[in-house]
Amino acid sequence: MVNLLIQRHGFAPETISFWRFVVGSVVLLAVFGRPALWRAVRPQLGLVIASGTCMALYVLCWFLGIARIGASIPTLIALCLPPVLVTAVAVLRGQERADGALFVVLTAALVGTALIVARHGGSSGELPAGVMLAGVGFSIASAVLYAAFTLVSGRLSQSLGAGPMTTCLTVVAAIVMGLTSLYRPLAWPAEVAPEAWFLYLGVVTAALALLAFSWGAARLTPTALTVATLVEPLTAVALSALLFGEHLSGWQWAGGALLMGSIWGLSARESRQRARAAA
Repeated sequence: MVNLLIQRHGFAPETISFWRFVVGSVVLLAVFGRPALWRAVRPQLGLVIASGTCMALYVLCWFLGIARIGASIPTLIALCLPPVLVTAVAVLRGQERADGALFVVLTAALVGTALIVARHGGSSGELPAGVMLAGVGFSIASAVLYAAFTLVSGRLSQSLGAGPMTTCLTVVAAIVMGLTSLYRPLAWPAEVAPEAWFLYLGVVTAALALLAFSWGAARLTPTALTVATLVEPLTAVALSALLFGEHLSGWQWAGGALLMGSIWGLSARESRQRARAAA
């Protein structure tokens, strides 16, 4: 839907992100916006603002990378680098134990994602060195911001609840994206079709998807959470094949199998660790 809005209707990534978070905020506030919510948030206001800002900026940096060097490389960096960063931090903090099983699972997830994304999209032709450097830089920034967001989202979701946390972060993200109006106008679409896509992005991919992410963040380790979200490129490629008739290569099918196997392996590893801890 984002590609459709950019290519067919000429909307900028900043505009799409802003209205996505605004619509999501309205929906979430209608459900979770109670006076008790603001009282619960006040002691952690600084962390909520920082997390919401990270959430807004990692999406924006990802889009800015795609605008410069195409979809493939930014997607690969933005999705595959966070599990490595999060795992490294978790190991240093003692939250994860570095062992062979973790290495195998993480490697399978990264290789699977690379196979899925590498043959899906991308820019054509040679790019100037400065443009390539900027695109890679934005993509790395997106990965770092997403990793930071993941590391604190579980703690916030446990203390505030998935619904209240998602509501607060989405409101902060909408405000942060609204600041882009200082250099680019944020116009609401005047046609029915893009209006419908904006509403879809806000209700489904912001309100519902971020709520599901927050619910998972309260129940998974940061490593498991980032590895699980690697299923995103698999679903994107599969939906492209189903809805738009795009061809899935054998390597993409192999990558999908590796990715799903890694998620299953991580789940089995955590189940064994919980069983040993309870024994």
